[in-house]
Amino acid sequence: MINILDIDWMGLALPFAYIIVLVGALMTFSTIYRKRKAAQNANLAPWFGPHLQRNVYHSLLQLDDAEGEKSPKIPDSVLRAALMRRAVEDIHRLNQIKNAKQACSSLLQRGSVGDDLWQSFQRAETEMTEELRDVVTEANAYAPNWGQTIFAAAHNMTANTQLRESLNEIQSQVATEREWWERRRGQIQTEFMKELDDSSKATSGAEDDAVMVDTPVKAGKKKGKK
Repeated sequence: MINILDIDWMGLALPFAYIIVLVGALMTFSTIYRKRKAAQNANLAPWFGPHLQRNVYHSLLQLDDAEGEKSPKIPDSVLRAALMRRAVEDIHRLNQIKNAKQACSSLLQRGSVGDDLWQSFQRAETEMTEELRDVVTEANAYAPNWGQTIFAAAHNMTANTQLRESLNEIQSQVATEREWWERRRGQIQTEFMKELDDSSKATSGAEDDAVMVDTPVKAGKKKGKK
């Protein structure tokens, strides 16, 4: 067995000191790096603007939880409607993230954009994941399993809104299209009548310029007097 007293502790002091200094340096570097990274992320421009629907919902909850006789009681129907509008806005933002993810990834690989834009996009993805989880939790608090269907309903509302906007846009263009077609039809009729008139004039001119051929007189009929 190795006797502890026979170990050269003085000789092992230097390696242990080196390991301790190395670990301390790595921990210090990691701490500084995380703080600097957090500061950079905090200074990044947000991918989306303020979430007004979420702010309205939270304001209604604060009014509902406030104490005092002057504080109005917010009906659950109003809170549900506010939460649904919040979910609809989340669907809009989620679609924007899905559409922009592939484009941002391709631009980042080509070096066309910097890491700041990609970090801002990743932070927006994380925030959206937390937002969706929060909406599901709030929905389940109003009705069991509502969190599993609220986004499906929000998606249908978004699709119906887009369809209605498309129809309104088409309807707004009907008058313009009709006016254009009436003007175009008048131009076609004018050009057609002009072509007919030119064709009639050309035919009349050809008849006027036709050459009349005289019939020759027979020699036997013409006799001189003796």
